[in-house]
Amino acid sequence: MRYRAVIFDMDGVIFDSERLVLEEWMEIASKYGIVDIEKVFRKCIGVNTATTRQIFSDHYGKDFPFDEFRKETSALYHDKYGEGRLPMKPGVTELLSYLKGEGFLIGLASSTRRAVVEQEIRDAGLIKYFNDLTCGDMLKKSKPEPDIFLMSCDNLGILPGEAITVEDSYNGIRAAYRAGTTPIMVPDMIQPDDEMRQLAHIICEDLFAVKEWIENVVHVS
Repeated sequence: MRYRAVIFDMDGVIFDSERLVLEEWMEIASKYGIVDIEKVFRKCIGVNTATTRQIFSDHYGKDFPFDEFRKETSALYHDKYGEGRLPMKPGVTELLSYLKGEGFLIGLASSTRRAVVEQEIRDAGLIKYFNDLTCGDMLKKSKPEPDIFLMSCDNLGILPGEAITVEDSYNGIRAAYRAGTTPIMVPDMIQPDDEMRQLAHIICEDLFAVKEWIENVVHVS
């Protein structure tokens, strides 16, 4: 089967945003004396808001004011990095331009809310490349469940086996693998372990390496 589409995660793949989010979480956590925030943050990489809320509840207790914490960290983050100031990962525009030119369908499957995804993708000038944006608040089950990639494939009008997926998180790779796509891992804050080496079709250092791999071994149908 030939590949027809490439589906990207956003945070940590398109944007160099995960370490910036952690900085804001740590700043607000320090302000209120919240401990273990980096440990909790790492558990939240790649999942949607509902799952993040549950992770906080499990760690800090059900009375933790998650919505207030999220609102304050989000406001701080967007004040610093909104309006196109969010740094992109090296090779993003080169890879997207190449894929568009070769006739690939391009999707986004992000656990982030759709309103935020659309704003950040538009502000970065990347919206023209994408055929579909599938986001975390559009479905109930979060990564590592495969639902978001299955929905993305359905929106693109392809079978999962016709899609390459580009992810940085463990939960993203698990979801992409379970969906039946071909997962490529581009590590960001978390390096691959034995499970990731088994589930990922290939591990690439950066998006330039992803482009090189596609150029060498993949042909669009």
